[in-house]
Amino acid sequence: MNPTRRRLLSGLGTAAAVGLAGCSGGGDSGSTSSSASGSGSGDAESFEVGYGDYQTSVSASDFPDKLFVYAVQTGWSNWGALMQEFENNYQVALNDDQRSSGEALSHARQNAQDPNHSAMNGGYTFGVVARNDGLTQPYKPANYDKVPDTLKTDDGHVTATRRMTTTVTYRKDLYEEQGIEPPETWEDLKRPEIASNLQIQPPQAAVGLAGAISINNAYGGSLDDVQPVIDYYNDVKSKGAVFAGNVEQKFTKGEIQTFVEYDYTGLDLKYNSDSIAEDNVDVSLLSGPNGEKGAFNQPYGYAMLKGAPNPAACKLFMDYTLSLEGQRKFLDAFVRPIRAPELELPEEFPAQSRYEETQFQVDYGQLVENQESIIQEIGKGVGLTGY
Repeated sequence: MNPTRRRLLSGLGTAAAVGLAGCSGGGDSGSTSSSASGSGSGDAESFEVGYGDYQTSVSASDFPDKLFVYAVQTGWSNWGALMQEFENNYQVALNDDQRSSGEALSHARQNAQDPNHSAMNGGYTFGVVARNDGLTQPYKPANYDKVPDTLKTDDGHVTATRRMTTTVTYRKDLYEEQGIEPPETWEDLKRPEIASNLQIQPPQAAVGLAGAISINNAYGGSLDDVQPVIDYYNDVKSKGAVFAGNVEQKFTKGEIQTFVEYDYTGLDLKYNSDSIAEDNVDVSLLSGPNGEKGAFNQPYGYAMLKGAPNPAACKLFMDYTLSLEGQRKFLDAFVRPIRAPELELPEEFPAQSRYEETQFQVDYGQLVENQESIIQEIGKGVGLTGY
């Protein structure tokens, strides 16, 4: 079997890291294997980290064997490759933290007086909510200046590292066998032959919230009016759609034929998975029934937790994630890194023109204010559990 694209690119990235170790990356700053200024300090190596007033030195003598960061997990955003490369470079393993953004926020709240994770990772607005709850502390990682102003807080509490766009992924082979026309609008997913084998993430996960906002916008809703998506969800639910996470295994087995998540999830399955043939998977960006934009662009990022353990290693990890080396790891799995303008995007992404036709953003400050009520209103309105 031919190696997957991920294995090829990860191998190239490792080779590049070895070749560049100790060198200064062009235009890149921060403590990565390609741009670290490590120096002997007694028996331990030290590294320069941070941006601006947050620049400091950290010592390997302060690093734990394992660093705990919420929602950094194998099987998502190519974190597995990034985690492994960080461990290879700095001998610090990352805990495989299988939580959604909402679960991470809930756990951080429960442990606010005695935090056991060093940082909050997940949907950008979930990080801002954590900051507003007093759960975070400021830290501007190296290359903070490369992040758009609208995707970081001025006080350094939350910084976006990547972004994703809501798409629909479907089994092209099964559609063809059953004579099903591929979806082009959200209205197409209401067709019984699609809705009966459809899976959607619940809105308490960042990816589920993004899907709900996408549909709501496609049908004329707003952050103050989510009745359109409630009506939509009740319609497809009555035809057999289910609301749950962990879609990949059921999708590759053919137990579901269509799911709503991000461009990353579908593209990574299509091009990087050994469990399903590339030609059996297709990904679509959908518009509303009358051409309305229906693909929400969701940033993801991180924030250091207040009073968290192992701040030195946490700062180094945050710097590495925002370095070009770390950013390329996201791109290997078709996650668009926040520093994408400095990198070459793979041709496997859908046409940029389709992104322009369907993609939209919202006022993230307003979304932060409305997020909890939106999640609760949708959950209760659709009769989902846990609300």
